[in-house]
Amino acid sequence: MAGIPFIRDFKFDYGTAMEVTPLIRRVVANNPNPFTFKGTGTYIIGHGNVAVVDPGPDQQEHIDAVLRALRGETVTHILVTHTHIDHVPATPALAKATGAKVYSYGPHPTPEGVTAEQEGDFSFAPDVKLNDGDVIQGDGWNVEAVHTPGHISNHLCFAVKEDKALLSGDHVMGWSTAVISPPDGNMADYFASLRKLLPRDESLYIPTHGAEIRDPNPFVQAYIEHRLGREAQIMARLKDGPQTVPQMVAKNYADTPVHLHPAAGRSMLAHLVQMVKDGRVKTDDGRAAIDSIYRL
Repeated sequence: MAGIPFIRDFKFDYGTAMEVTPLIRRVVANNPNPFTFKGTGTYIIGHGNVAVVDPGPDQQEHIDAVLRALRGETVTHILVTHTHIDHVPATPALAKATGAKVYSYGPHPTPEGVTAEQEGDFSFAPDVKLNDGDVIQGDGWNVEAVHTPGHISNHLCFAVKEDKALLSGDHVMGWSTAVISPPDGNMADYFASLRKLLPRDESLYIPTHGAEIRDPNPFVQAYIEHRLGREAQIMARLKDGPQTVPQMVAKNYADTPVHLHPAAGRSMLAHLVQMVKDGRVKTDDGRAAIDSIYRL
């Protein structure tokens, strides 16, 4: 299976605004875990009159650090890539402190009580809905909203035109692949959203977690090849006979730490939902679930 050239060297200091490009600064929250890598990056676009992207977790020390970085500046827009709890809970505090309106694709899409690998912020609601292709104009900067469903259906990337940079959220990350967790995580959408990026002209991707990606097109292509390889692995397993998701995960993700196998299982399920839908894989009742038995 094709390898992804992961970037795990990430230089930062918690709570300190560091320049990423001439227009973009990053403040990293101290919330490291298996989904956030070293922590959530909150981004500041521009100087003087600025936009903030992904306020981050409801962590007072992080909120204080972001507000320190904004001292003497005016926040004109708060932009949100998506509604997982490592990205948005600090939004109300930042909006209250700055008076800025909040822009995103929409509220959290997964109903409460439905199993998903990553939790969402059900209280979140934007002031302004962004659609694919909408452009936010600021003081010396222009940001295009790029709708990239897959990881979650309300995911947006933000293209900073002047820097030819894409704030890629959790859609494309340098340190790891994204978890695609049904019911809202959708593998067909994810493939389409990856391919959507290939003709674009951004030369730098800046994910919410981890370091920037400086040669993004081959990286995105490697992401696609990796996912196609995962599908090929599923087909290879099923040639040995009917199997469940946990059985296949144990073999296909043998090189992955066991505590990450549930997340791997959710992404495998996302593949299987699509593979059952298009007829490549079958189950007895025609549905795809973690406890289904899959066969060719």
